[in-house]
Amino acid sequence: MPLKTLFLNPPSFENFDGGASSRWPATREIESYWYPVWLAYPAGMLEGSKLLDAPPHHVSAEETIEIAKGYEFLVLFTSTVGWSGDHGLARAIKNANPSIKIAFVGPPVTTDPDRALNECEVIDFVCRREFDFSVVEYANGKPLNEILGISYKDAKGVIQHNPDRPQVEDLDAMPWATKIYARDMDVTRYNVPFLLHPYISLYSTRGCPAQCTFCLWPQTLSGHAWRKRSTDDVAAEMKWAKENFPHVKEFFFDDDTFNIQKARTIELCAKLKPLGLTWSCTSRVTTDRDTLKAMKEAGCRLLIVGFESGDPQILKNIKKGATVERARDFVKDCHDLGLIIHADFILGLPGETKESIRNTINFAKTLDCETIQVSVAHAYPGTEFYDFAKRNNFITNEKMEDGGGHQMAHIEYPGLPTEYVMEMVHKFYDEYYFRPKAAFRVVWKAVVNRDVPRLYVEAKAFMKLRSQRNKAARAKREENALKQQESVSMNA
Repeated sequence: MPLKTLFLNPPSFENFDGGASSRWPATREIESYWYPVWLAYPAGMLEGSKLLDAPPHHVSAEETIEIAKGYEFLVLFTSTVGWSGDHGLARAIKNANPSIKIAFVGPPVTTDPDRALNECEVIDFVCRREFDFSVVEYANGKPLNEILGISYKDAKGVIQHNPDRPQVEDLDAMPWATKIYARDMDVTRYNVPFLLHPYISLYSTRGCPAQCTFCLWPQTLSGHAWRKRSTDDVAAEMKWAKENFPHVKEFFFDDDTFNIQKARTIELCAKLKPLGLTWSCTSRVTTDRDTLKAMKEAGCRLLIVGFESGDPQILKNIKKGATVERARDFVKDCHDLGLIIHADFILGLPGETKESIRNTINFAKTLDCETIQVSVAHAYPGTEFYDFAKRNNFITNEKMEDGGGHQMAHIEYPGLPTEYVMEMVHKFYDEYYFRPKAAFRVVWKAVVNRDVPRLYVEAKAFMKLRSQRNKAARAKREENALKQQESVSMNA
């Protein structure tokens, strides 16, 4: 029998959706949770294991420590923002269960395994990049010095970095994540405002060939090599999931680049169509009309699209591989076909100015997508964006959050104060959603879906966070003004 293993997406800040598959670790403006898909695969390979996704199930740190007493091996998925809290939790678990072995997985331990092992003495080893087979081999008794892709301290306390593990190629041989959801999780606890509830997310591919400089996952975990499951395997899992989750209203393919290959997408759509599913996915603006049409006919409802910026130069700076013109054509195709778009934008990317922010806001309004998300640019260690910001001394504070897990600007360019970027995030939302057309669309959606209570709760939560961030921005402005006055007085 393997070690009795607990796979953990740890408790953290309130409403924090920060690890195990969330592509933008943060406490959300509106409470929402993505599935811990990465942890589901090794959990499905180990008999007697359990996947504990603490945040959406509202499992406290104290309850997690108590649960961990019944296990021999802990695999904790950590994040940059939740780093210090995860260390404290690991120590508490070790104190309560001294014999338990602990492995950390996730982007931070890939980018700086030495730091992880030196800062948290209770960690037995860390897994770099894809960790599925590394943790499974350990649970099955393989010695540390024989496991590829891990780092650990030897008997003398010297850090050892074993050779890298090749990426997983045969994705059809992996367990189905949905079976682990059925075993260990309550799918009604997962909520994303623009997806139907309840929903389930899963992967049909791994990796992303795009070169976006800011994107965390391809640069730290899944890699740029694009690997795909067979369309038969995906369709079989979807059929099983539909039968076993009859109450689920939508399935979401959370791949980095679900539809990047036209032939494969159309082939998969042909096999999904007879199932009569409602599903959504990520998409790049380079997807052509024929592919979008096949997706719509197969039950696709919504696309999450990273437009990022409406400024052509910034798109070049971040190696987006897309243009403003192509984005407009893509949106027109989607609207013509009846596909809904949730549009993602980021303020504070390399080269950002007050003018480029204005360009992006105007661009977003001309696109007129159904919903938007506006994020502050974060330079995560391990990304090309981080190296750029660090090299040019643009990082004002390594701390990316406000103490409650909410994103805060931590990059400052000449002539673009961090507080200005934060203010423009709110101005972006205001200008976008307070247009008569957009406001009517939100109200109509609430009436048609009879979802007014949920809409009220979400709006209240967003306005509360908006107020907190505006207060923080004002405080920063006042602090800078005071410093400027002191500087003038000293030079007088």
